[in-house]
Amino acid sequence: MRWWLAAPCAAVAGLLSAAAFDPWSVPYAMIVGVALLVWVLRRQRDARVAAVLLSGALYGAAFMGPLIWWMNAVSSGAYVALVAAQVVMLAIIAVPLRAALRLPGWPLWGAAAWVLGEQVRSGFPFSGFPWGRLAHTAIDTPLAPYARLVGMPGTSALLFLLAAMLVVLAGAGIARRSLAVGVVVAVVVAGLFLPSGLAGAGPERRIAAIQGNTPGAFLTWPRGEIGALHLAETQRYADAVSAGTERAPDLVVWPENALDVDPFADPVLAGRIQALVQQLGAPILVGAILDGLSDRTAYNAGIVWDGDGPGEVYVKRKLVPYGEYVPFRRELGELVPRVDRDIPRDMLPGRRAGDLRAGSVVVGDTICWDIAYDGVVEQAVRGGAEVLVVQTSNASFTGTSQPDQQFKISRLRAIETGRWVVVPSTNGISGIIDASGRVVAEAPREQPATLVADVGTATGQTPATRAGRWPAVALMTLGLLGWVLGARDLRRSRRREHA
Repeated sequence: MRWWLAAPCAAVAGLLSAAAFDPWSVPYAMIVGVALLVWVLRRQRDARVAAVLLSGALYGAAFMGPLIWWMNAVSSGAYVALVAAQVVMLAIIAVPLRAALRLPGWPLWGAAAWVLGEQVRSGFPFSGFPWGRLAHTAIDTPLAPYARLVGMPGTSALLFLLAAMLVVLAGAGIARRSLAVGVVVAVVVAGLFLPSGLAGAGPERRIAAIQGNTPGAFLTWPRGEIGALHLAETQRYADAVSAGTERAPDLVVWPENALDVDPFADPVLAGRIQALVQQLGAPILVGAILDGLSDRTAYNAGIVWDGDGPGEVYVKRKLVPYGEYVPFRRELGELVPRVDRDIPRDMLPGRRAGDLRAGSVVVGDTICWDIAYDGVVEQAVRGGAEVLVVQTSNASFTGTSQPDQQFKISRLRAIETGRWVVVPSTNGISGIIDASGRVVAEAPREQPATLVADVGTATGQTPATRAGRWPAVALMTLGLLGWVLGARDLRRSRRREHA
């Protein structure tokens, strides 16, 4: 296929892939988009690397451009930089993918190469960007239960296999077409019968999620006002518990950044939290920005605050570059003075897993984008988490598709881990999700609210969490091997041409 025909086809493939995500949420659109990209790359079997890079870059631009349009809410510069980084990554990923697609049994090799690309993109550059994974499009389809069986990497591989079968169906050969139809039907039908729900049911716990709302727009919140709103909403709930109109909870959870004042450095604020804990008769998982080792650093943390005061602390592990900290601050600060003004302190990443004992329940705490990283969730579950909590502050992205995209990742994590997921957000989306990925309760957006539910706890592990990182490691290894074997085949083909 000539580059001038491959290029627009790759761009269309990217647009189809983006259509699978909010705000459009077209079912199976990314499978079709990936199928079109595979069709293009297979017809570039002997093309020069530059042509393959171009196809990957155009796919990446058409995919990531619409997918993360919400990044403009931070700044247009941040949007352009993130899209550009992802375009480069997807262009490079197209090279090993094209090589793997040359081999006999290419659908399986291609699936491994695709997962290799997703894993690399999820960890590089900086902390990576695990957004827009093929597995994420499985939610609300019969394919979602596969996340419980084979995890996110395995689900991406399986969905790639379905995309490959569409390419086979478009080719010649009755036998191969029949096989492709059989694979698609078998995978979809099996998904209808795969189990979901709690991974070993434990006792129910009553959990309340507080949404205090936020005043103003990005970076305009008066200091301390967000905390005042969350204290006020929690006080309303505590008064209802005291009056007997609400049952006492086992745990109350606040969102990320519910306090932008360090409660360890403010005795009055700490006293108000302690009074609420005493009135509720239950701990509060407080989301707070804590002072760092210097006046130029800070921590984004979740604190278990019980009757004895503050206890275990989880610090966000996957920080957002140029959102929560500034790489190359010294060099950039002189070129872009706004960086120092908008992000005066660098967040420091946490090291420990998010399993926290909070009264009668062990929660697996994740903070905002942490939920998109396989290792963060897996380690919390393996540490004994019975319920997952996603403390988040999406107020900067109000009115965009980012909160919806993230909420669906949280729903898929519920299926993958066999655990309920409680999502407290500053102003939306706050919700409570059962272990089958069903939304049990959702708060109205952009107003104070309290969600309360009897949440099932999980005492066991799903096959996905039991396997841990090994399926991803195995698929990445196969992807690398497919790249090597495919590249060797390409070199042999070119030598024959010149012989």
